[in-house]
Amino acid sequence: MLVSAKDMITKAKAGHYAVGQFNINNLEWTKAILLTAQELNSPVILGVSEGAGKYMIGYKTVTAMVSNMIDELKITVPVALHLDHGTFEACLKCIDAGFSSIMFDGSHYPIEENIEKTKELVKICAEKNLSLEAEVGSIGGEEDGVVGAGECADPEECKMISDLGVTMLAAGIGNIHGQYPENWAGLSFETLAAVQQLTGDMPLVLHGGTGIPEDMIKKAISLGVAKINVNTECQLSFAAATRKYIEDGKDLQGKGFDPRKLLAPGVVAIRATVKEKMELFGSVGKAE
Repeated sequence: MLVSAKDMITKAKAGHYAVGQFNINNLEWTKAILLTAQELNSPVILGVSEGAGKYMIGYKTVTAMVSNMIDELKITVPVALHLDHGTFEACLKCIDAGFSSIMFDGSHYPIEENIEKTKELVKICAEKNLSLEAEVGSIGGEEDGVVGAGECADPEECKMISDLGVTMLAAGIGNIHGQYPENWAGLSFETLAAVQQLTGDMPLVLHGGTGIPEDMIKKAISLGVAKINVNTECQLSFAAATRKYIEDGKDLQGKGFDPRKLLAPGVVAIRATVKEKMELFGSVGKAE
């Protein structure tokens, strides 16, 4: 059964740990993440970008796949199905499709328009008991066509959005989607602290979790981050394991070309990555 992310994120904020959002792209991704969360007794958020939603033949298909997989695998830990960086229209589609959580990315709008659109979604999500993530300040890099320069969020604007009644807030603090360049300046903890001071108990979200040093992750959690997104690192792990399988010629041995065998090393690699992140974020053993 899918649940809103509200309870798990609220508990994470109070307990000074973070819940991982791991983006899914297909059945293998979903299975790997769910089994790892169950093994570690950790709450988990499955992220779905608009591009991934289209790739998996629509949001209703995704909901059906995830819901049935939770049932068939006997997953008992809290699982939220979350739209990642959604437009207003995509948010409405995901709500209709049965997602339990959505993110509206209005960061590219003037703050007044971001506020108005977020207000509408706050009302709908409250009626349906869904969690809602909003964003202020852009996340650097590109993800599924969403491009950001990585501007740090204005703490005052963060407070405006926070006061609307959203569940959690993504604030740009110099974080980047994808791999971080060698000359990356690092996270702006000054911005993060200022945002948290003005937003109080609001759980904050750190996007671009791949490649951020462990000490920065831990400091971000200590300053109010309760949800951390990971996508690229799972993709890199999957690609490396699959490449090795083929380069070792295992796809040519027996029935090694069978996709169930061909994709298996990648699934193992994703599970290892997710385990490592859940341990770092502190969510292991926190499912209730």
